[in-house]
Amino acid sequence: MKTAEFIELHRKDDVRTLALQAKKYPDVQMTYAIEQIAGWQTAQQKLPTWAQTPGVVYPHHLSMEQCSSEATAQIKARILSEIGGEFSTFVDLTAGFGVDFTCMARRFRQAVYVEQQQYLCEIAQQNLPLLGLPQAIVHQGNGMEYLQQMQKVDWIFLDPARRDAQGGKVVRIEDCEPDVATLEEQLLQKAERVMVKLSPMLDISQALQTLKHVVAVYVIAQHNECKELLLILGQEKMERGKIKITSINNEQTFTYTLQQEESALPRYAQQVGTYLYEPNAALIKSGAYKSVTCSYGVDKLHISSHLYTSDELVENFPGRVFQVQGVYGFGKKDLKDLKTVCPKANLSIRNFPSSVAELRKRLKISDGGENYLFATTLSNGEKVLVMCRKA
Repeated sequence: MKTAEFIELHRKDDVRTLALQAKKYPDVQMTYAIEQIAGWQTAQQKLPTWAQTPGVVYPHHLSMEQCSSEATAQIKARILSEIGGEFSTFVDLTAGFGVDFTCMARRFRQAVYVEQQQYLCEIAQQNLPLLGLPQAIVHQGNGMEYLQQMQKVDWIFLDPARRDAQGGKVVRIEDCEPDVATLEEQLLQKAERVMVKLSPMLDISQALQTLKHVVAVYVIAQHNECKELLLILGQEKMERGKIKITSINNEQTFTYTLQQEESALPRYAQQVGTYLYEPNAALIKSGAYKSVTCSYGVDKLHISSHLYTSDELVENFPGRVFQVQGVYGFGKKDLKDLKTVCPKANLSIRNFPSSVAELRKRLKISDGGENYLFATTLSNGEKVLVMCRKA
């Protein structure tokens, strides 16, 4: 049996079982076959367009694990259109498997894929035409060396490596490879605008202090997990510190500036209203705790609680929305009443002096069900348990 036939026949099978059966298929390049089967199985969820395209070749497991999802890559392509400008030429200096490149390059008449690893370039040479990118040029080489000699383009994309020489994760811009802080001026000599993908753990205010030409910041969340922090560099006079939060799965967005956050005067709730709002991961990451109260007309429970409330439903709030069923204190009667109406709940703590495990043991409430229980602090300092259900 030929290797290609084996891959097609067994693409839905368990790769560990196939590896143990390697001796049964002496004519199959089993290591390569298993790599392709595992890659396709990952792509079904992470890269559906790749999985649906016959002939696509997948890289080693690590590259599949580290590459962007198709959903986050499409957000980057959308950002290009949102910011605007010319869409003639584009260069990705750290292309890797090329997921971000593939989605972004569709906007341009000419796009250059730059990657140092030869085998990834060979994969790109095969995949890019299959994925509908005849205008793509594959260049094997060091991205920083290419930057030195390239002509000026409309956009550059850069995804610095976020691991040190020992393989440990790094977060600071200066610790990534390449160091965008030292390259910032040169990048903007070679492109009208630059998109830089950085660790979602990076502090945004620190990033804005390190880089001098940031014109916009995008925080991308998926499945309520902060996935990416994107910085847009440019020479044009845009409102510095503009931050846009995007949550992919429910298409929620929220835009504000650091100046708006600094000057915002939030309202604080005297009591918990009919609805409770929990910001999504991207909003939490961005730190827009005050701006969101002004933009959506909700009241904050406490300066440090990061939960919000209202009597009227705010349907487009960037996060989860709950309908409050009751608010309980920590007296014996309150806790007894709570246990009666809420024997099971999904428990969270927000600005509360206890861990989830400690509080669950104290409350004797089991996990799960349709009830949600938030242990938090109100603006007057009172500690409460807010019982609610999804609105």
